[in-house]
Amino acid sequence: MVKTVNPPLAGAAPVVRAGQRMPVEVRPAPGGHSSAYARTGRPHTAGRRRVRLAPRRPGRLSGMASSLPPGTTTTPLNRRALLHAALTLAVLAGAAYLARQHWPVIETGTDRLAVADHGWLFVAAVATGGTWVCSALAQQGAVTRPLPAGRLVAAQFAASAANHVLPAGLGAGAVNLRFLTRCGLPVARSATALGVKATAGAVARAFLIAVLASACPGVLRLPDLPVTAVAVSGVVAATAVLLLRGPARRAVRAVLADVRAVHEIPARAAALWGGSLAFAALHATVVVAVAQALELPVPPARVALAYLAASSAAVLLPTPGGIGSLDAALALALTLTGAPGGAAASAVLGYRLLTVWLPLVPGLVVLAVLARRRVL
Repeated sequence: MVKTVNPPLAGAAPVVRAGQRMPVEVRPAPGGHSSAYARTGRPHTAGRRRVRLAPRRPGRLSGMASSLPPGTTTTPLNRRALLHAALTLAVLAGAAYLARQHWPVIETGTDRLAVADHGWLFVAAVATGGTWVCSALAQQGAVTRPLPAGRLVAAQFAASAANHVLPAGLGAGAVNLRFLTRCGLPVARSATALGVKATAGAVARAFLIAVLASACPGVLRLPDLPVTAVAVSGVVAATAVLLLRGPARRAVRAVLADVRAVHEIPARAAALWGGSLAFAALHATVVVAVAQALELPVPPARVALAYLAASSAAVLLPTPGGIGSLDAALALALTLTGAPGGAAASAVLGYRLLTVWLPLVPGLVVLAVLARRRVL
């Protein structure tokens, strides 16, 4: 019996049964390259490659390049380098302007500190350096995610310098916000972390004031406020809360949620509160050490209480780094505690020299370097 097999229709795919291989038809390709044609199924053109380019869209870079002289090339790296160089020059110019405006203050403070006890001044300098470490510790405690320690301390050093250029702590807040977002935190979570740190700092300062006020009775006297003023203040505060109940409630809720998340990790809670307490205590230590170097006839506990009370009152008048407001409040507080006027002014100048003027230019340079390395 003879089986007849119908030939496949033209254009139909060949039928492949199990155990059989796909037949490959080898035909000579143009140019004689049959093997390449068998592998790829399309002719091969020796020495030629056709590359289809996507149509180039005109953008800002191409528009800038068209306006440059012939032979000039523009790359994103060159533009970034020029931007960072301009930022560095602007920062240095701002530092030089501030130093020139307050040069008499710097010169007077330097002359008075030149004849002071250098041992106590060294203690004050070490305490000043410790404030940046404590600030970094408190910032780490305000977030649950681990942050790079070295970059965090450098960012706090740069933030302290930026805080002396912009008012009301905006410089330090902007630097820390940028650093946290660079570390991978969302903007909302970074802002909440800054709020947690600020709240912990205020509570720690109030705790130290209460402890020192109980240790030095009669030094800190609260003004007698009439009942009417207290009632009006309460009404104004309640009205503000009602008007901003939506945004304020959401902000408070976010801060409380982050506070609960931080306190679920004991190490983070210890870093937050320990760093906040140590930060305020070390700033008070700087003033105490400068007062001891100048031989102020005031006990150290009263000097520390005077500084904490003056720094809390200076918040009501926001100036860059508290320059002016904190100086006047601290000089007045030291005078009220029994220090002579000239010695109190010298202590304020020494404190400002160590915490503001000497670290200002290095801090701004570190700020520019961190921005150049895209840490900020």
